[in-house]
Amino acid sequence: MEGGSMNILAIDTSGPVAGCAVMRDGKISQMIAMNQGLTHSETIMPAVDYALTASGLTCKDIDVFAAVAGPGSFTGVRIGVCAAKGFAHGANKPCVAIHALEALAMNYYGFDGICCPILDARRGQVYCAAFEMKNGMPERIMEDDAIALDEFLKRLPEDRRLVFVGDGVGAYGEKIRGILGERALIAPHNLRDLRADAVCLLAQAKQDEWAEAKMLRPIYLRAPQAERERNARLAQEADK
Repeated sequence: MEGGSMNILAIDTSGPVAGCAVMRDGKISQMIAMNQGLTHSETIMPAVDYALTASGLTCKDIDVFAAVAGPGSFTGVRIGVCAAKGFAHGANKPCVAIHALEALAMNYYGFDGICCPILDARRGQVYCAAFEMKNGMPERIMEDDAIALDEFLKRLPEDRRLVFVGDGVGAYGEKIRGILGERALIAPHNLRDLRADAVCLLAQAKQDEWAEAKMLRPIYLRAPQAERERNARLAQEADK
């Protein structure tokens, strides 16, 4: 399918800022961002309905449903993935999973250096990756991981400028500056959050990854907290 004729619905509920976007005939028609706390189960469906209606489209007109599948909030990721699967199943159209860290890298598509998205994973870790921009699209140079910030910084190239984006910047920006000095650029507030229009653009570029709705799965870099706690209890019981 030619990119100029694509209709795409993108959904992101993976972090504090939820959003959706509609691409109509290859151009972004609507984008909505909502920073109202983690109430995404209440806000995302009305937002999608508005974006589609304002674009003059229905689900039947959409060619692919894109969801940010992680990493991020376990509950949030599931909300977006389930919504996209439901829409796609009802319209008998494909889905595509978009990595949150790759979508964040799109915020600096013209940057001559390495884009380093970081999300606060709690428990002393960050979700992280690294990308180099090539022809306006992120080219991965480091796989997604959940590790301590210090370990991530050690893995980054020492001879390149680095820009850090994502909600992890708020928690760790000063520490990054202290370790890397002038080599590190910290994204301003207006460029830190994931944008749903970037999800549309990535979905457009990933036609070879489109698949039927049942194949859409969350991307987890570590087990959900409930599973970790259950495993810890089982380990304690086994030691008794």
